[in-house]
Amino acid sequence: MKNRLFKIFLIVILSLNFTSCNNDDDNRENLNLNGTYTGTFTVEYLNGDTFSNPVTVTFSKENYQSSGNDDYFPAGGSGTYDKTISTIEFNDINYWTANFDAHLILGGEYEYSLNGNELIISANRPEFGFYKYELTKE
Repeated sequence: MKNRLFKIFLIVILSLNFTSCNNDDDNRENLNLNGTYTGTFTVEYLNGDTFSNPVTVTFSKENYQSSGNDDYFPAGGSGTYDKTISTIEFNDINYWTANFDAHLILGGEYEYSLNGNELIISANRPEFGFYKYELTKE
């Protein structure tokens, strides 16, 4: 009888242990980015030219909107996004003229890191340069 109770107790404890395990990667994928983030956009081109300007990016549900500047650093962008554990895929829905670097539009796949209210979104485009958004949630 004692042996049987011990086995049941052991099974219950092990079951609770497995169901209470928490994977930080799963939490990160389900992390809610909703809100407005302000900061700096910087592009570093392969020829050494670097451009920076203020930027605002707003996330709501599966949508995003990024502010643009007259010099296109950055150009802006808006549409939907999909987030995984380490990347965000931005699907810009706008029509653009072809008079500037199209990578200045917040679109395509970016790596991201989130530390508290600090969000960094970056993409290395091997033929062009490195594009980075350093943002703080308001």
